Amino acid sequence: MTDRKKSPDQLRSARWFAPDDLRAFGHRSRAMQQGYAPVEWKGRPVIAILNTWSEAQPCHMHFKSRVDDVKRGILMAGGFPMELPALSLSESFLKPTTMLYRNMLAMDAEELLRGHPVDGVVLMGGCDKTTPGLLLGATSAGYPAIYLPAGPMLRGNWKGRTLGSGSDAWKYWDERRAGKISDKEWVEVEGGIARSYGTCMTMGTASTMTAIAEAIGMSLPGASSIPAADSGHIRMASECGRRIVDMVWEDLTPARIQTRKAFENAIAVAMAMGCSTNAIIHLIAQARRAGQDIGLDDFEHMSRKVPVIANVRPSGDTYLMEDFYYAGGLPALMSRIREHLHLDAMTVTGKTLGENIAAAEVHNDDVIRTVQNPIYAEGALAVLKGNLAPDGCVIKPSACDPRFLKHTGPALVFDDYPSMKKAIDDDDLDVTADHILILRNAGPQGGPGMPEWGMLPIPKKLVKQGVRDMVRLSDARMSGTSYGACILHVAPEAYIGGPLALVQTGDMITLDVDARTINLDISEGEMARRRAAWQAPEPNYGRGYGWMFTRHIQQANEGCDFDFLRTDFGPPVKEPAIY
Repeated sequence: MTDRKKSPDQLRSARWFAPDDLRAFGHRSRAMQQGYAPVEWKGRPVIAILNTWSEAQPCHMHFKSRVDDVKRGILMAGGFPMELPALSLSESFLKPTTMLYRNMLAMDAEELLRGHPVDGVVLMGGCDKTTPGLLLGATSAGYPAIYLPAGPMLRGNWKGRTLGSGSDAWKYWDERRAGKISDKEWVEVEGGIARSYGTCMTMGTASTMTAIAEAIGMSLPGASSIPAADSGHIRMASECGRRIVDMVWEDLTPARIQTRKAFENAIAVAMAMGCSTNAIIHLIAQARRAGQDIGLDDFEHMSRKVPVIANVRPSGDTYLMEDFYYAGGLPALMSRIREHLHLDAMTVTGKTLGENIAAAEVHNDDVIRTVQNPIYAEGALAVLKGNLAPDGCVIKPSACDPRFLKHTGPALVFDDYPSMKKAIDDDDLDVTADHILILRNAGPQGGPGMPEWGMLPIPKKLVKQGVRDMVRLSDARMSGTSYGACILHVAPEAYIGGPLALVQTGDMITLDVDARTINLDISEGEMARRRAAWQAPEPNYGRGYGWMFTRHIQQANEGCDFDFLRTDFGPPVKEPAIY
């Protein structure tokens, strides 16, 4: 039995069920209408289960039944489960981009929790934006919470070749564009690359963000690495249900877990994993919701210290998340970078991170390398700044051709995706492998929603010549499963008049990843002249959610949160009145 800091009468849900008044009569009566007897909720913590299952969310197909395993655990521990559906944010199907709706899920989660008789919550997510969306909302609500990751899908297969989510889609699409893959073979790739429920099995945004949730301390040890189809995932789900009940009695809230130390741990782990570039945006947003001032400089600092040791694609060249799990999973990786971690950070187990990973072992030294034998000597991401990105931009040097880490080339500029897509397939396009492809007006406001358009396709004429990488620059994001010399998240974005809006085709651009610089090679006078001539584009929305989004979304370097959702925006939201 856990050490209780609360008595049953101090439970938040008691405000709904305990009073001897007409309103509480209605609450009890409606619970009985559902078939529950008073003994099932009286004196027990009510545990919300925010379930992001939907028929439009292939990554979470198993959540329809997995929620029953969570409920089993809650009931075993003496709690009362209450399943609440939340936005599912399918990365595959939701357009124009799930990033447009991450903050909507955060608001959905926060208000679902605050408005219902909830004492604690199990957050069921996994597909890219569901992890930060749920954690943002739960952090702002402030009640005890535990994150249940969906888990990666099984590795793909085609003609005996292992396929990785996203990464091999880009790879084989280039081969198809080059005329090397038939229609029949392409359908076979489509069927073989995603063989089970679960999230992308490369180290994409989904696996990055669930690992970050664990590194922060919001998931059970090892939970983020378990494949979705593994029976261990069922047991983990039940354990989440049992543990959240104890967390309610212990009053173990996100505020006690999500300290600055916790977020510094997450950044170190992200770097060691070869993380998705999206980690920067989401982690900054999450940290600032938790009242911690994390920014790009924290990532840059950690990038210089922590090498990439997870040999998982796309930073690695062989293994996938299933292999990572068999090699020991995230606790094993953290055990190898323990000198970069705050081992005294609290976690959802009620124990410290150090205690959680004390017995962790690595079972395959090629999948999880030592710091002396890394995949990449520095961290996965690098933050560049200069006159083209005064507030910063991001590159993933561990996943690009080394020759582009220091490069000067002429710009080839596109103002929107359709014009870029049309030009890329033109065999007469005036382009060489030294050009820097630029896509602008694809940022938080311009996209709108900052779509994953940053891995611009290699021009078809170059693909036919065997070119598979070149420098690409945008204010967009890219999928965590992507790779290449893609410079992303340019801030401020072009749509609001950032320097990227002033670049012209033929301008020379110089980047130096080691020096962390990126510059447009024109004079300050010419820059000022172009800025004076710049005209703002037409608004993307005239009403509705999109209208609100574009007026309140912050820039990439600030985490793309809504300004009014920031912790420092106003006083804490009061508990709902019950009359």
